[in-house]
Amino acid sequence: MIEAHALSKQFGGFQAVHNIDLEVRPGELVALLGPNGAGKTTTVRMLGAILRPSSGQARICGLDVVTHAQTVRAKVGLLTEYPGLYGRMAALEYLDFFGGLLGLDAVTRQARSTTLLQQFGLWEARERKLDGYSKGMKQKIALVRALIHDPPVLFLDEPTTAMDPQSARTVRDAIGELRQADRAILLTTHNLAEAEVLADRIAIISGGQIIALGTFAELSQRLLGAPRYELRLASPEQAAQVRSLLDGIVSIEECNGVSIYYRCNEPDQLNPHILSHLAAHNQPVVTLSEVPRSLEDVYLRIVE
Repeated sequence: MIEAHALSKQFGGFQAVHNIDLEVRPGELVALLGPNGAGKTTTVRMLGAILRPSSGQARICGLDVVTHAQTVRAKVGLLTEYPGLYGRMAALEYLDFFGGLLGLDAVTRQARSTTLLQQFGLWEARERKLDGYSKGMKQKIALVRALIHDPPVLFLDEPTTAMDPQSARTVRDAIGELRQADRAILLTTHNLAEAEVLADRIAIISGGQIIALGTFAELSQRLLGAPRYELRLASPEQAAQVRSLLDGIVSIEECNGVSIYYRCNEPDQLNPHILSHLAAHNQPVVTLSEVPRSLEDVYLRIVE
């Protein structure tokens, strides 16, 4: 649905994006992460047929973004970080205007506007001028505008910025439903927790190049090593006894109070063996759990 091969953009002597290769499949959400100035917005603008690439190729639904730019734009829903709303328009008027630009008939425009405004909690404010909307409401109406023509491809730049937690949850839930409808979604965000929840795969861009690409599990394994487990026991004294019992079974990384920490690549095999071994020696276990890792840990390690 989204393809980029050796995609590059140069502004004068400045190389903003360099040789990006990326694919997004139907029903997949890829999060594009990176520091400010890394090339995220430039990449999205090229993929959305807004900015012409300096070299390389990009296709949306099989259509080249240069030779079929107008058709590509009709297949894309684009939410920019600064949406530039028409503040003197009311919500219904605004959506009807953009729906018309995208070739929707009046009945379809009305039906889509009603459904989306209700879904995002804006129906009661449909007759209000957009200038009177809060920042979060403006962001939601911009997202509704991007969805008005039911596009198969979505580019979402910071979709929950300036939103209160409840509104952000509404938008995240909606994005999850959109992915299930076999759309291809490229999401740029600085909210790493949001990306971790939503993304099927994660691409990290720095200096105009993609420096890491994969699922969260793949990137965690590659950057942070094998998963870490905590074996929690009843007392420090028991922990000392258990540590000696585990010699030769697992390589213990740390013993801290009542907790023993180790890494393991095959937990399905090793952890049941550990539990049965301790049970055979009358050593009850309080908990055995994987130590959580966050996308923030992975991102910072990669960028460093």
